[in-house]
Amino acid sequence: MFRSRSKEDQAPTEPPAEQEQELRDAEAPKGRPTPKRRDAEALRRAVVKPPANRKEAAKRARDARRAALAKQREALVSGDERHLPARDRGPARRFARDYVDAKFHVAEFFLPIAVLILVLSMVPSIATRNLALLMWLFVIVMIVFDSVLTTRRLKKALRARHPDESVKGISAYALMRTLQMRRMRLPKPQVKRGEEPR
Repeated sequence: MFRSRSKEDQAPTEPPAEQEQELRDAEAPKGRPTPKRRDAEALRRAVVKPPANRKEAAKRARDARRAALAKQREALVSGDERHLPARDRGPARRFARDYVDAKFHVAEFFLPIAVLILVLSMVPSIATRNLALLMWLFVIVMIVFDSVLTTRRLKKALRARHPDESVKGISAYALMRTLQMRRMRLPKPQVKRGEEPR
């Protein structure tokens, strides 16, 4: 008659917080209206429907190519790995890009130096022309020296950082990047000078 109620009887009848959370998530708004059935079916048919003729097939292929190229251009600016061209893809190549971008290289200043040497070589003075020739020789020797040093250090860093990756062709890829001025490099540099490569 005066028996105490068991713990089960005293427990609240409301669902636990987790179940309530799950229900709320399932019923949460999608942020957009549900499309009508006829619209959804029309869209499905349009996607699955094969091209009616060769002209339409060519148009679709052209549009797809254009969209892929647009994504590729965006990726070259942002560094998004998913849409980069095949030659720029992979962790080893990203490391090589960052390694080059984190340092100064003589080859990246080749174009302005070449313009300066060209101007000096057009001066009528013999001494100035000789100076231009010496500058050519000095610049070429420095580029070769810097390229050899960069290649050796990059290979060593790649073996330490990515031992399982194939490093074939990466040295040439990195050297071609050193020949470009920093602001003209694609994909765009993702590290500042002096930063550690990722």
